[in-house]
Amino acid sequence: MSDSPHILVVDDEEHLAIGIKFNLEAEGFQVSTAGNGPEALALLDSAQRPIDLIVLDLMLPGMSGYEVCEQLRASGNFMPVLMLSARTLTEDKTRGFDVGANQYLVKPFELEELLSRIKNLLAQHRHQQQMEIARPDVTEFEFGDAKINFKTHEAKVADEPIRMTQLQLKLLKYFIEHEGEVVPRSEILENVWELPGHVNTRAPDQVLRQLRKAFEPDPANPVYFLTIRDAGYRFVKGNPDATIADKAGQTESPVAPSEPIDSTDSD
Repeated sequence: MSDSPHILVVDDEEHLAIGIKFNLEAEGFQVSTAGNGPEALALLDSAQRPIDLIVLDLMLPGMSGYEVCEQLRASGNFMPVLMLSARTLTEDKTRGFDVGANQYLVKPFELEELLSRIKNLLAQHRHQQQMEIARPDVTEFEFGDAKINFKTHEAKVADEPIRMTQLQLKLLKYFIEHEGEVVPRSEILENVWELPGHVNTRAPDQVLRQLRKAFEPDPANPVYFLTIRDAGYRFVKGNPDATIADKAGQTESPVAPSEPIDSTDSD
């Protein structure tokens, strides 16, 4: 039992939370429950055993499931999140994926489907962790005027410190680890956001725009973070002159407004 995954069920409908807990425990999982967002976030910090996955209801009192997931990702926690909701509109699902949910299950649902999704998410996350262990770790990196220390989460451009979120650092590190390669959008969704590659979300575009604004001499004409038409993205560290051919084949599509990476001087 001590080696079984620890799942946090967050739902203000007590009878539903108890029912999910009972069935998950019958499958051998360890389960904790919370009735609201603040309680869930507190449990994540204080649990004696680390939590491996969250089953998160969308409509919570005071603090929505969107907000809980957003805070979780902003803190650098990328554990799997399975969002539950009676809302069936595409925009509700899309917003869930945009804030970092891995899957979205509509209520009412079949128990077998819930269990299958949970097991699948845990297996995917375990595989991702194994891949990260096997991959050579990048702790420091320099390109252009930028210096990044991933161990201390510090970044500077022209010796001026800038503030970066955990998600921005994670995407930047993934680009650096695949320097020179064309990385498909689906691969970024799977390995950085830990979402299915087919999910329709603009989140990668928004974070890429933030990286360009922070690190490119001219964000409108990028030389480091390239978009390759119909293929994906490519990070190029070297001589900007060597990227002319790439720039001829790249295209930019408009993205929704997003929070830029700030200089610490603006605080």
